[in-house]
Amino acid sequence: MSLKTAPAQLTAGDAELRGQYLREVLALLYPTSPAGTTGQASTEYLVIPDARRPKLLVPMGSRRVAIAAVRRFTEPQSRMARLKRDAVVLALRSGTWPALLRDRVRCSSADSIDTYLKSAIGQDLRVSVHIGPARANRKPVLQLLNATGDTLGFAKLGTGPLTRRLVRSETAALQALSHVKLSRVTVPTVLHAGQWHGHQVLVQSPLPIWLPRIPLTSSRLQQAMLEIAGACGHTQGWLATSAYWAELRSRLSQVTDQEDGAALNTAARRLVEHCSDLGLRYGAWHGDWAPWNMASTPDALLVWDWERFTPGVPLGFDALHHDLQWRLQSGVDPREAVEQTIRNAGGLLSPFEVVPDSAEITALLYLVDLAARYLADRQAEAGARLGVLGTWLLPVLVERVGRL
Repeated sequence: MSLKTAPAQLTAGDAELRGQYLREVLALLYPTSPAGTTGQASTEYLVIPDARRPKLLVPMGSRRVAIAAVRRFTEPQSRMARLKRDAVVLALRSGTWPALLRDRVRCSSADSIDTYLKSAIGQDLRVSVHIGPARANRKPVLQLLNATGDTLGFAKLGTGPLTRRLVRSETAALQALSHVKLSRVTVPTVLHAGQWHGHQVLVQSPLPIWLPRIPLTSSRLQQAMLEIAGACGHTQGWLATSAYWAELRSRLSQVTDQEDGAALNTAARRLVEHCSDLGLRYGAWHGDWAPWNMASTPDALLVWDWERFTPGVPLGFDALHHDLQWRLQSGVDPREAVEQTIRNAGGLLSPFEVVPDSAEITALLYLVDLAARYLADRQAEAGARLGVLGTWLLPVLVERVGRL
């Protein structure tokens, strides 16, 4: 959870959009009429930081639960965000929160997500709600807590075609990984999977992200990625006749109605034609192994958000993805970040025993795969800045393929 404040100049339009999205999320979770009738069971939430910039809904009624909801939802990425989180915790602990946190909402508990989850988990629980950006590809994420503030699990709701597919995919990934003996990576377990009001629901065990952190060495990260790469076994074969290329080719064919999709499809085919006799090794990848999806603790490397987990991809995709996302997070210009990742591909892929002559090809295949995902998910239409591939990823890819 990041308690970042909004820009100093929050326009009325921005505030209205965010407020509308908050109302939409509440309508999904509490589909009956708003609470207000005398005697009607209800749930009251504190809106953090406020209703104009909603980030988190914290259940009221227990100060201990409210503090745990703020402290244990996720780890802020910046020092400023941590300071703001700690300020909220201090206000809740001291009882001065009404002066700092004034906005509250009350919802009917009848036929609510709370009722469903209590039955599914078989325990009494309180729910806090993470309010992500108002985008079509985001989904409500709920933290489930007991009366003493312990985290029981996290629930994700797939509410549209894309998010329902992602929740189903993550469920399948976690179930598959539960049968693999992992010693370097800790992943959540599935506590419940089902449907509620047509929404796909996944409840997973909590990872202790609130534990003290230790620096993550490149060796530890590489070993963790290698373990996941081998989780479903390895295969080997020519790229042009591989199951991977057949699956990627199918995905590309579904985005050719978009201008960027047509250009991507052409570049990908030229790439594979150029190296049709290239032999590669294939394994699994997490699919979104980024700095914000893991935590390095003394006992384990915690990794979450497995909705993009896929077996049978060229080895090393996770290392390339992490490197690119780290550069983007660090503020590197997106186009330059892509170039740097390609230039560093040899070193990134050497732990996966990718021969130097295949490193750039593997990096370009990764970029094709990532671009196909962005286009299929309509990231640009959903408002993602990096969803506009023509401004950064696609020009680099086309230029690099042209040099081969």
